[in-house]
Amino acid sequence: MPLVEVSVLIPAAGQGERLGLGPKAFLEVGGRTLLEWVLEAFQEAAEVLVALPPGFPPPKGLRATFLPGGATRQESVARLLEAASLPLVLVHDVARPFVSRALVDRVLKAARATGAAVPVLPVPDTLVRPEEGAYGEVVPREALRLVQTPQGFFTALLREAHAYAKKRGLSATDDAQLVRALGYPVALVEGERTAFKITYPEDLPLAEALARTWNAWHRER
Repeated sequence: MPLVEVSVLIPAAGQGERLGLGPKAFLEVGGRTLLEWVLEAFQEAAEVLVALPPGFPPPKGLRATFLPGGATRQESVARLLEAASLPLVLVHDVARPFVSRALVDRVLKAARATGAAVPVLPVPDTLVRPEEGAYGEVVPREALRLVQTPQGFFTALLREAHAYAKKRGLSATDDAQLVRALGYPVALVEGERTAFKITYPEDLPLAEALARTWNAWHRER
């Protein structure tokens, strides 16, 4: 599906504190930074806007517009939204380097039809509510989903959601929460296990292994 009317927003200003290896945007996996992986996935987009940690110079040779990010992910997305010029936006975490075109197309198709769409996955593990450090109540996993990015929205809708959140003092870990706070429905589409978020040190060996497979798959196409 063409990306000619889409602004891709990449909040990449996080310091990667849980990983402890500096800003995630510049973390290397498979010989490339996470930012380079993500930008390659969206190379056909008409507009790509990236929020970097304040004080970090924009990387050279990458096709994107770079802006200083905010103190939180929400603030960074709000800044990117101000610069977006197209009717649809895709918001994608830089910590999810392996995003396929099929996933992007599913999200974009649903967003064009409904105004807001996010990819999700079923929860594979048993979930419990700990009780004083012990095994507690089991939470039914069938009713729950893991939320991923990219998330797609009408640009005007997401701007309204961020303005509403700022006025009400609302904070959220993704943009779908802000849209839902307006009372606007958010469609769900099938996500992908490979679009996992690199968060902890133990995620890196998996990412390195996937990077080798990912590169080989692309060479064979």
